[in-house]
Amino acid sequence: MLELRTDPFPAASELNALFSAAWGSWHSRDFAAILSRSLAHIGAYCDDRLVGFVNVAWDGGIHAFLVDTSVHPDMQRQGIATRMVRLATELARERGAEWLHVDFEPHLTGFYSACGFRPTEAGLIELA
Repeated sequence: MLELRTDPFPAASELNALFSAAWGSWHSRDFAAILSRSLAHIGAYCDDRLVGFVNVAWDGGIHAFLVDTSVHPDMQRQGIATRMVRLATELARERGAEWLHVDFEPHLTGFYSACGFRPTEAGLIELA
């Protein structure tokens, strides 16, 4: 059974394994400092195994940023990402954010539109 956990602080090994499976090439890192400054983060667990994750970073004020939305390939197309994004949106609102931003690649437009995001004029510089 799938369980969504709010602010679960998964081990770096769990997050790195999920991100590696979801995104392919991945550089392992420690997330403790990142997650401790996040407005919220959601972990999706199936039988105590991390199968999905989303982080809500923020500027300390009214702007929050949805990042790292990931679902293990074996668990995709089951509505997990949608549930996580909706819960993250709710938590961001409850915790004082007035704006929730997300950057994504064009093939994810339908997904984020279905989650309630709408296009805005924004600038982007790819630094890496």
